[in-house]
Amino acid sequence: MTTHHISAVPGTATTPGREAASVPRRRHLRRALLGMAAALLVTGSLAVAAPAGAADCPSGEFCTWEHSDYKGQRANWSGDDGWWESWIADEDSSWANHGISGPGIKDHVKVYSRAHQGGHMTICLAPGQEVAHNGAANDNGDSHTWAMSC
Repeated sequence: MTTHHISAVPGTATTPGREAASVPRRRHLRRALLGMAAALLVTGSLAVAAPAGAADCPSGEFCTWEHSDYKGQRANWSGDDGWWESWIADEDSSWANHGISGPGIKDHVKVYSRAHQGGHMTICLAPGQEVAHNGAANDNGDSHTWAMSC
């Protein structure tokens, strides 16, 4: 009869005489966990796969589409824009904030109804937020800026 010893590290059960063989596996798991913890400290979050149907927007960018549900032409920016191109100005119908987030980084996006952040704010997106449609903001954006909060 074989007796199994359960260790504190999941997935590393051993049998007598095999403890030494499980040490490299535990070290590998520990290194992987430490690597993820380091990534969390550096970025403030861990990257996760986008859900199905998510907006196709490059990492580090704010995107807007001319139609709801992320359809039609897409405009994207990594910085502020005081005057959107004519084809997307007042034609924005869905939005995604895939900007970089972290301490002291402007990671929220405020969209305004007039050029040079004038008029009123039509929509504000938190980091990672995607909006497939918003009736109040639909076809109403002319400029945007990155901000510390909404």
